[in-house]
Amino acid sequence: MNAPVNIQLIGNEVAIVWDDGSESYYPCDKLRAASPSAETAGERDIFGTQYGGGGGRDFTGVQVTGWERIGNYAIRFDFSDGHRTGLYAYDYLKNLAAKM
Repeated sequence: MNAPVNIQLIGNEVAIVWDDGSESYYPCDKLRAASPSAETAGERDIFGTQYGGGGGRDFTGVQVTGWERIGNYAIRFDFSDGHRTGLYAYDYLKNLAAKM
């Protein structure tokens, strides 16, 4: 698992330098839309029924206002719309970079 060694907010993007030397850039609104939280992504019960989520919302103008490392596996971002419940696992972020 790669871990971030440097995280910076540059304009409207979050830039991450990983311990393998690679760099990833995430537009703030796209990072918010990709939140793995139950509010954004929803969650399923043991029968496969999905609750919450819905996706497809427009987060234009939403900014990252801060972040916190969670253990040795994730980052929790604070967003200007008040959202702060998604834990972005390092592997999730690394894979997400390829889609942005």
